[in-house]
Amino acid sequence: MKRLRILIADDHGLVRRGARTVLRSRRGWRVVGEAANGREALHKAIKLKPDVAILDISMPEMDGIEATREILNAVPDSKVLVLTMHESDQLVRRALEAGASGYLLKSDLTDCLAKAVKAIAEGKRFLTPRVSEIVLDGFLRKRSEHRHGERRRTRITPREIEIVRLLAEGKSNKEIAAQLRITVRTVETHRAKIMLKLGLHSVADLIHYAIKEGLYQAVGSAQSAASA
Repeated sequence: MKRLRILIADDHGLVRRGARTVLRSRRGWRVVGEAANGREALHKAIKLKPDVAILDISMPEMDGIEATREILNAVPDSKVLVLTMHESDQLVRRALEAGASGYLLKSDLTDCLAKAVKAIAEGKRFLTPRVSEIVLDGFLRKRSEHRHGERRRTRITPREIEIVRLLAEGKSNKEIAAQLRITVRTVETHRAKIMLKLGLHSVADLIHYAIKEGLYQAVGSAQSAASA
C-alpha cells in the first residue's frame, strides 16, 4: 500500500496518543499533524493535505460533522474517518451525509483503527459491525414509527368506526348486519377495507386499535370477535 499521510483531530490528548501509537506501527504510514479542535483540524488539513483525516465529533469551536464538510470542500482528495464515543444512528447518518467515509467507535480504536484507515484510503466505506447494528436498529425504529404514524393519520368513515366498535364488542358479522340494517356481505366488505386501511392483520389487532383510539373503553372479547 502507498505511503499515507494522516491527520488526527480530537480534543483529548490521550485519544490522539492512542491513535498515533496504532497508526505509527504500520509501515509507510505517517501522522503528519494533530489538532485539538475542529477549526484547528480544518486549518491543518488545508495546510498539510492529509490522505486521511481522523476526526472526533464532539470538538470545541467546530464539531466533527462541520469539520468533515469543510475539510472535504477545501481538500477534496482527503478522506475522513469519524472516531467517536457516540453510539447514535443519527450521528452516523449525519457524518456520512457530510462526506465521511467511515465511522468508528473509540471503544474499537485498538482493534479496528488501522483496518478503517486502510479501507477508506482505498476508496471504501468502513463501519464496524457494532456501528452497522446501530444504523440498522435506527432504520427499523424509524420505519416502525412511520408505520404507526401512517396508521394514526389514516381516516376511517363514521360507518367504519361504528363497525370497528361493534367488532370490538364481540359482535358477529350477522349481528352487526342486523343492528345496522345492512347485509352481511356489506359488513364483510367494510371489515376488509378497515383492516386494509389500518394495516391490521387480525381481529385482535382491530380490537387493540379500537381500545387505543378510544372507540371501545373496556377490554373486548377477542375470542368472540375472532369467531365472527
